[in-house]
Amino acid sequence: MKKRNKQHSPEQIVKKLRDAEVMLNGGKSIEEVLKALEVSEATFHRWRNQYGGTKSEEAKRLKDLEGENVRLKRILAEAELDKSRSLRAYCVTLQP
Repeated sequence: MKKRNKQHSPEQIVKKLRDAEVMLNGGKSIEEVLKALEVSEATFHRWRNQYGGTKSEEAKRLKDLEGENVRLKRILAEAELDKSRSLRAYCVTLQP
């Protein structure tokens, strides 16, 4: 049986992390918590490292900023490619 990949919003991740802390403080084992949250141990630890002490609004803002950063890097890469192409074309026209 194949597990279904599920995308979680930053707000859902923060809520699940809060629920996990409550369960862990209540005496449940990490295995029980992971089963209740329906996530793998690797996912849980990645979420803790990334969203550990953040609030729901901060997590959403972080995700938005990361997306904007990716978009801006792509724009910069395209501009550098255009500049390189223009320079190459200019150099070719100067050669006799």
